[in-house]
Amino acid sequence: MRLNRPTDPDAIDLDAVDFIDSTLYGDGEPHAIWHAMRRRDPLRWQAVGDELGFWSVTKMADADLVLRDHTKFTSQRGTMLFLLGKDDPARGRQMAATDPPRHTRMRVPLQRALAPKAIERYREAIREEVRRVLAPALSGEPYDFAANMMVMPMATAGRIMDLPREDWPRLTRLTAMSIAPDDPEFAGEGGAQATLEAAHRELFAYFHDIVRARRRNLGDDLISLLLTMDVEGSSIEVGAVLANCYSLLLGANITTPFVPIAALDHLIGTPQLRDWMNDPDALTLGVDEAVRWASPANHFMRYAIDDVEIRGKQISAGDAVVVWLGAANRDEEYFEDPFTFDYRRKPNKHIAFGIGPHYCVGHSVARLSLRTLFEELFTTFEDFEPAGEVQHLRSNFVAGIKHMPIVARVRQGALAGLGG
Repeated sequence: MRLNRPTDPDAIDLDAVDFIDSTLYGDGEPHAIWHAMRRRDPLRWQAVGDELGFWSVTKMADADLVLRDHTKFTSQRGTMLFLLGKDDPARGRQMAATDPPRHTRMRVPLQRALAPKAIERYREAIREEVRRVLAPALSGEPYDFAANMMVMPMATAGRIMDLPREDWPRLTRLTAMSIAPDDPEFAGEGGAQATLEAAHRELFAYFHDIVRARRRNLGDDLISLLLTMDVEGSSIEVGAVLANCYSLLLGANITTPFVPIAALDHLIGTPQLRDWMNDPDALTLGVDEAVRWASPANHFMRYAIDDVEIRGKQISAGDAVVVWLGAANRDEEYFEDPFTFDYRRKPNKHIAFGIGPHYCVGHSVARLSLRTLFEELFTTFEDFEPAGEVQHLRSNFVAGIKHMPIVARVRQGALAGLGG
């Protein structure tokens, strides 16, 4: 997905846009389309076939309303476009597909387990994994930064969920199949739907085996917490445990990798990157700006519970409403100069982690992982150069780059820290 500054919003034919088509994100420029929509038609209906369709939200104020107000817009019918027109089979069981108050009761124990103080014990383990992933770049040879970043989140998710390390590559691959079933690199035989179904079957079967074994030997991990937490006076059933294991893994693997990739892709070779790398006091602000810039979760979907009017348009009860997070995070009325990467941007009230009841429960884990990654990246290397073609992911759900070859120049004296 290109993140360049758009020009000439009047030149785009909005009637020709298909936001479901994954090639738009792999080969096109959705930010240019969203820019035109914010100017000309910020709440727009897209028909899908003869009977289905959805409203697209591209402004921050509207995104805030749709995602925050669960009394007007429900998550329980499905939150991603691949479920358009179908009821989510995990509704009421998976936290992402459950509305308050039940959602809140499910969320509180996980939120406590993933709070900053609770996850601090993983910091050095995350740092160790970051160093392992970055170590091949020390050679000065071309290094596929994007492909290596895509394997990194399992360092956190794998430890927090206590999943065997030898399973991490398989889980990374299955997650990629789930988020990008249209991408030729991850698609299996039978097309996107078959790929998606195969990935889901294998992931749920994997977690079924893990949960069965964990039940006999509970530990201090998220899966054990899911198995033992009390929701409305009883523990949640196995199907709900499996659905939430899937959701937690997906959430971890779609957020962390694509943030540093997008930031480096935009800043590589610029004085701005070197300034940020040499300004340790701006690291945290810069990481938050990188999250806004990347907005890796491309969309969240809700359904209107009752008729509601937004911007003078009537949204009927039962209509699907899709919030494009990257579009809201470039809203010119909300962010000053939103198409500039400002590593000292403050305030920076983006919604890359969502907003309202479904604000990402693992945001503290993501921020810890990202801060650790950028610390290691900036203290080990002093500059980067492009070394090949950048390839974007074909996915309407995740905004990201899957391949980005670079050559990294190591800081003097840094070899002992990362490679030793």
